[in-house]
Amino acid sequence: MKRWIVWGGFAVLAVVVAVVVVSATVSEPLTRPDVVPWGDPERGQELMAEVGCNACHTVPGVQGADATVGPPLTRWSERVYIAGTLTNDPQNLLRWILDPDAIEPGTAMPDLGLTVQQAQNIVAYLFTLD
Repeated sequence: MKRWIVWGGFAVLAVVVAVVVVSATVSEPLTRPDVVPWGDPERGQELMAEVGCNACHTVPGVQGADATVGPPLTRWSERVYIAGTLTNDPQNLLRWILDPDAIEPGTAMPDLGLTVQQAQNIVAYLFTLD
């Protein structure tokens, strides 16, 4: 009887370890910064040309976006900071795009007059750039 209890305990422990190992290796974090569930990246790409991001920035995939007034927006998802101070994550980028002067008073980045949804779409597109 004691053998069954010991083996049963090992079996339960083995199953728990297997679940933990598989979960850790297969699943991705729920807060991956390069995934923006609340935006449409395709629409964001279109908007970047429509609202004039291409006048100041180099942006991969946006026609005519090869300017050097502002920093290039290439490999965005690999960046560490936004405007040199904010941690690069979708929420902070959204804040920056919607009101750059609130983050960095006197910045050359203009207020583009975007709606929240438009800004979310641009954020979603930028986080596809790696």
